[in-house]
Amino acid sequence: MRTFANIAAITLAILVPASAQAQSDADRLREALRRATLQVRQLEDQRAVLQAKQAEAERERDRLKKETTALKAQVKEVDQAYRQAVEDFNQRLGERDEMLERWKNAYSEAAGVARAKDAERAKFEREAAAFKASTKSCEAKNAALAKTGSEILERYEAMNPLEAIAVHDPVFGLKRVEHQNTVQDYRDRILDQKVTP
Repeated sequence: MRTFANIAAITLAILVPASAQAQSDADRLREALRRATLQVRQLEDQRAVLQAKQAEAERERDRLKKETTALKAQVKEVDQAYRQAVEDFNQRLGERDEMLERWKNAYSEAAGVARAKDAERAKFEREAAAFKASTKSCEAKNAALAKTGSEILERYEAMNPLEAIAVHDPVFGLKRVEHQNTVQDYRDRILDQKVTP
């Protein structure tokens, strides 16, 4: 029995440290498992956070793509509106230039007509002044002619029958030369008053 006890003691001595060692290995393994589980949880948490961030980033990317597309469409519309506005402005500018050219031509024509009318007016004024001077001259000559006519009539009325016979007598003709000189003098005075156009 002693051997048995010795064997048992030896077995116990071998088993006790072995079980203590086994328990220590199990504790280490449990600790390692706990740490590994904690790391796995932390990594899963990090993965979930990163996946959430990735999903948020993808949503943000999609939103930004939509905004970019919308902004590109807006830019296109604004560019088209700008081009249309420039085209309209250039068209209105061309129409304004045409209208301005027509106005310039009309003004030039009106100025030409005004100059022609002004020249005509000046010509008519000169002619009117010449006609006034001519009329005054004619009036003066007419007055002188009327005076000469009156003198002739007065002399004719004042002539007595003897003088008429003396003037027309072909035999004596005493007063005939004097009468012819007087008639010639009156004729000259009448011719002097003749208006020449």
